[in-house]
Amino acid sequence: MSIPREIGRRIFKTKAECFDKCVHLVQGRSGLEIGGPTAIFSRGRLLPFYPLVRLDNCNFSSNTVWGDNKVNENYYYDEQQPPGVQYICDAADLRIIPTGKYDFVISSHVLEHIANPIKALREWMRVLTEKGVVILVLPHKERTFDHRRPVTPLAHLVQDFTDDTPESDLTHLPEIMELHDLRRDSVSRDRPYLEKMCKENMTHRYMHHHVFDTALAVNLLKHVGLQIVAVEVQRPWHIILIAQKPQENHPAAN
Repeated sequence: MSIPREIGRRIFKTKAECFDKCVHLVQGRSGLEIGGPTAIFSRGRLLPFYPLVRLDNCNFSSNTVWGDNKVNENYYYDEQQPPGVQYICDAADLRIIPTGKYDFVISSHVLEHIANPIKALREWMRVLTEKGVVILVLPHKERTFDHRRPVTPLAHLVQDFTDDTPESDLTHLPEIMELHDLRRDSVSRDRPYLEKMCKENMTHRYMHHHVFDTALAVNLLKHVGLQIVAVEVQRPWHIILIAQKPQENHPAAN
């Protein structure tokens, strides 16, 4: 194998190292995806969970800039798996879903779009069974258009939860407009378009409210009481976290 090809193989792996170590936690079980469908979970990709699980889906709207998710239609995520249920509800308000319904929750590049991530994570944990699993992928700021923005302090996320910050919050808009790197953004055409989409965030959920690195991601999951099973940083920009909801009598559950 040539040196450039070997370097490329190591940088852009076809499967995350943590996948084989953690797949037994969800294989053959029933889960809920927040957002999606997502290529990263498909066959032959970084975390190919789709072929191995039964999956329903939650999206905040029946018509989003990220795809078409029609009310009362099935959720198609893998060509060889039966479709799941498509819910239309906010990721931080899953009241239409019973407590303890799912064995796992899976989500990629969604939490940064949520104004109140602790509230969202607590809802995701509520719909999990005891010892249920959270599979979370977040963008690492250093390789994204957020690289000029500071990492959000955990204390800020805690304050958002305390204040019950709504999705309409535009606290971070000035920072985004000043520091967003359009050269690394394949969607935003220019700053006026970026500003328009962010100001219409209740409709589009376009803006990144918060900026993550690995330490913040880990500390956030620990803060809500999840037990970390695996953490992996995958180029070019993925932070992969797999965590488990503790048993009710476990100290972490408090």
